[in-house]
Amino acid sequence: MTISYTIKEDIIREQVIRTAQELFQRNGLDKVTMENVAEAVGKAKSSLYYYFKSKEEIWDAVLDVEISEILTKIDQAVEQANSVEEKIHAFCWTMLKVLRKKRALYHITYGPGEIVKRHKSTSAIRRRFVKQESVMLNQILTQGIDSGELRHLNQRDQDLLVFVLVSGLKGLEKEMVIEKDYNLESATYALSHMIINGLKA
Repeated sequence: MTISYTIKEDIIREQVIRTAQELFQRNGLDKVTMENVAEAVGKAKSSLYYYFKSKEEIWDAVLDVEISEILTKIDQAVEQANSVEEKIHAFCWTMLKVLRKKRALYHITYGPGEIVKRHKSTSAIRRRFVKQESVMLNQILTQGIDSGELRHLNQRDQDLLVFVLVSGLKGLEKEMVIEKDYNLESATYALSHMIINGLKA
């Protein structure tokens, strides 16, 4: 297989993922078929199976792309913040802002009962996302401790705090789906302030 052929395959695969991403966002997972994706990409359904074995496999690839995009935007926002409190607020608020734009995809993955209905790989992707969130928050807290902004925490307490932060954020995410007009930015300010205020050195 030549390099140019491999690049062409990668381009087509990326095109399929991006097209499916738009279809899932607009119509929901259940209403999108392999035929829909193939037609939107401009390829025969049979050729689509060369790249993906099923619609669920395409969905997993889309979810991986979504998570990567979200984490990149969060990382950029955190880097621009100064204090540890600002960094945690940037983390939380950016997460919610991005997910609000992707509300339909969020609802497919995390809506009532949906995670139970989806296959195991989607659940594994969700767990990996939570783990990556936790790693980023741990890094923010560690930087705050190293800079003297926060008092020292042993790793067990720090991990517990990260768990509380991630759980609180998940609650706000679900509220975002239910209450579309809820003032989430104020809520993230309150969350980050309450957490950090009790940890100041």
